[in-house]
Amino acid sequence: MSETVDVKENIRKVKENMKNACLKAGRNPEDTTLIAVTKTKPFEMLMEAYDAGVRDFGENKVQDLMAKFELAPKDSRFHMIGHLQKNKVKYLIGNVYLIHGVDSYELAEVIDKESKKKNVVTNILVEVNVAGEESKFGTTSKDAKDVVKKIASLPNVKVKGLMTIAPYVVNPEENRQYFVELRNLLIDINKENIDNISMDILSMGMTGDYCVACEEGATYVRVGTGIFGERDYGKENCK
Repeated sequence: MSETVDVKENIRKVKENMKNACLKAGRNPEDTTLIAVTKTKPFEMLMEAYDAGVRDFGENKVQDLMAKFELAPKDSRFHMIGHLQKNKVKYLIGNVYLIHGVDSYELAEVIDKESKKKNVVTNILVEVNVAGEESKFGTTSKDAKDVVKKIASLPNVKVKGLMTIAPYVVNPEENRQYFVELRNLLIDINKENIDNISMDILSMGMTGDYCVACEEGATYVRVGTGIFGERDYGKENCK
């Protein structure tokens, strides 16, 4: 029989860990926001997180995001954090707060087209496969600047920052290099003064490594298991 999950207590621990990691790095803890990743979890668990003060929720499938969006309190903000197929874009427009995984100009073009139809501007992050893992989506660090420049020409899309999914590791310190690289990439792109581009969001860090990500400048961390699964998983990786 599985152990009962205390969502409220897990959120308290995660937020405490985030705060301590930011303070350790001389950052303002308020500059980093927790996204509770509710993928595969029932709506009731989302509401437990909501009641514990969380307002940002992450889903990796469009149909799951939309089902929860319809039921959730109106001040909830939904983030599409998984790989987005072009034929599913139309369902998200006007409903999603931020699309994290835009890995090509072609996908951004579809988002722009669907956004025009609804007369909205959709906020996105460009996904960068910093570690170069073959199993992961995302543009390369080398090509990221060119992708951002190209997307900047689309009037109904706004690039707000960068996102990465770091490798699964036992020791979170191994991922520090990738978080540093993503932060430096964001700084480099901002220095270019590209028209229509002013980025300040770094979406990086998950259950196993979010503390290191906070230390290296994450503005969003995406935590699922550490909230809805194994209770001490996040705690064990935050020293």
